[in-house]
Amino acid sequence: MQTHFEQELAGLKQKLLTMASHAETAVRQALDALLARDEELAFRVRDNDSIIDRFEVEVDEQGILLLAKAPLASNLRLIAVAMRVSHNLERVGDEASKIAKRARDLAAEPPLKAGIDLSRLAEMALSLLQAALDAFVNSDPAAARALIPRDKEIDQLNKDISAALTALMMSDPQTITRALHLMVVAKSLERIADHGKNIAEEVVFLCEAQDIRHTARPTP
Repeated sequence: MQTHFEQELAGLKQKLLTMASHAETAVRQALDALLARDEELAFRVRDNDSIIDRFEVEVDEQGILLLAKAPLASNLRLIAVAMRVSHNLERVGDEASKIAKRARDLAAEPPLKAGIDLSRLAEMALSLLQAALDAFVNSDPAAARALIPRDKEIDQLNKDISAALTALMMSDPQTITRALHLMVVAKSLERIADHGKNIAEEVVFLCEAQDIRHTARPTP
């Protein structure tokens, strides 16, 4: 049978996974609002951001209480990682809100045919985030390490999109406002991938007690 502490620890992980689900949904809804030019959905994403913020507070409060009870170093690492993952998820929610704001702004403007692939960037970013969370659930540091190089591909795609939008603005000044909105969206998606990478690095710390932040390299 699980001890009371183990039950509380399991509850902390479950709260974190529920928070992750809300964060991922917020990103997808923000993108749907952008692509469908749906102002109502964009407002809903903004309003729901407070739910994700509340989860972060609850995870922190629960984590602080559990730190005083943790009998093992591995328990301490799990609690610390859970709190840091929660922070990254809250930032993902913030980026979803930014995308939703740009979706509202763009819905009031004529559609812009920019020839860029925001959907691909979004799927790459969300795939990295989801895979990092899977690695956390499965305590799989090898999977987490394998994810980290994917962040560079996403960075490059964001740069390509920014270059294309810059060229569009230079060729047609009437597109500047709309193109700038799309640049912000692309940057938000790139930052979501950064948070996924951060979570992957936390998984390595959790499982191997090794802090690879700022030093992570692709595995041979």
